[in-house]
Amino acid sequence: MTDRAPRARDLGLPLPGTPGPNNAITDVPGVHVGCTTLIEGDDVRTGVTAILPRPPASVETPCAAGWHSLNGNGEMTGTAWLTETGTLRLPVLITNTHAIGPAHRGVIDWTAREKPPIAAEWLLPVVAET
Repeated sequence: MTDRAPRARDLGLPLPGTPGPNNAITDVPGVHVGCTTLIEGDDVRTGVTAILPRPPASVETPCAAGWHSLNGNGEMTGTAWLTETGTLRLPVLITNTHAIGPAHRGVIDWTAREKPPIAAEWLLPVVAET
């Protein structure tokens, strides 16, 4: 017995494909994932996860993208752009409800600092609450 919750395949759900060695998004070549947790005192427990769909050197090259609302009650920025263009080149961030705005601003600041030519164009980051 393990301490983790069962995964979809553990429950017998038929899924196409074969999982990578870690059965994780980081098994996908070129995908970069970073996260941080913020703990302050006894009251603050939060964090953010950033997923970059291409290596940092290839951010200029968009990849195919879409979105889906699982329960219709979560905040997510950038969905209009995903629907309209079907492409993504900026990091996708996942955070708590009250950090959507700061995370959105963080993607813009990161892009302006790391990829100024992209920042001079159009920026509509995808940030979702969890």
